[in-house]
Amino acid sequence: MAGCSYARIALEMSTQNIKYWVGFSIIPGIGRVKLAQLENYFGDLEDAWKATPEKLKETGLDSGSINAITFWRPKISLETEMEKLGRYGVNAVNYNDPNYPSRLKEIYDYPPLLYIRGSLLPQDEWCLAVVGTRRATVYGKQVADEIVTDLAQSKITIVSGLAKGIDSVAHQAALAVGGRSIAIFACGLDTVYPSENADLARNIIQQGALISEYPLGTRPRAENFPRRNRIMSGLSLGVLVVEANEISGAMITARLALEQNREVFAIPGSILSPASRGTNHLIQEGAKLVRDYTDILEELNLMTVAHQMELQEVIPASDTEALLLKQLGAEPIHIDGVCRSSGLPISTVSSTLAMMELKGLIKQVGPMSYVLAREARQEYRVRVD
Repeated sequence: MAGCSYARIALEMSTQNIKYWVGFSIIPGIGRVKLAQLENYFGDLEDAWKATPEKLKETGLDSGSINAITFWRPKISLETEMEKLGRYGVNAVNYNDPNYPSRLKEIYDYPPLLYIRGSLLPQDEWCLAVVGTRRATVYGKQVADEIVTDLAQSKITIVSGLAKGIDSVAHQAALAVGGRSIAIFACGLDTVYPSENADLARNIIQQGALISEYPLGTRPRAENFPRRNRIMSGLSLGVLVVEANEISGAMITARLALEQNREVFAIPGSILSPASRGTNHLIQEGAKLVRDYTDILEELNLMTVAHQMELQEVIPASDTEALLLKQLGAEPIHIDGVCRSSGLPISTVSSTLAMMELKGLIKQVGPMSYVLAREARQEYRVRVD
């Protein structure tokens, strides 16, 4: 009981002091190492925020960092920053918070503070980063769509960077089947980059989260993109590279994944295609060649879990569930259409669909529109016909 009380008090203190973490995240040059120095010396960042230059010097900080803190501190209104976070629906989570992704804390250069818009769920621990070129070929887009669709239906959360090309295809494919997706930003969460993906970002918030280590107001800068890639790989069980040039952000992510002891997967492509030079090189260097989603699940030892989920999902519990399952497929169907095709009253259909969704048999992918949760559709049809 005492341990629980101390843990609760520590969490409450962390929550109360989050504005000071936000404040320090705005000051240039104050990252994980220097925050750790401040936290170790003062015990909490509130005292560090209020400390005199003389006290800051006692922590071992260099003069440049002390000058940065004393210069920026009067210019930052913590209350204003917290109000902005509330206005954009953004939560700030430091690495002491139990909601901070546990796998991300395993990497050396983990971000001390994350800005999160949307929600992270326990199931998001089972996630895979999917990355690739912005100039994806028809082949690359098709393969990314098919593999991500199967992964999302196997309860794998898809992580990517919201960029054009493969990133966008990966996010969209996961969302389309009711799966979850996480987008890692290289700027503040009040800026969507590229701007044409604003609608996609809004959809991700509903079925996942937008994450950044950068405070609101940070504009996209070239140097931010390689750094955000370490978060994509650090969050994930592994990284799938679909198409990439030999010198590209996707290849940086693959290298970071290897440094973080994550699995690296690659889609093979034509030796004549520039978009496949990077992925073919990764395979040559030992990355797992991927033909379909089962290659990934097997390598990550997730096939048994996925199979158990499939068995649970394809067995209807009643004749009514069986009848409704026969009306649904991979394409969204509105509840009115289900009523017409099944001949059942709206009250029965509505309550049964709600129960089936709770059990994971189906997914609601739009206002009162449903799809089956998996594509192994024929199995249950044989059983119930």
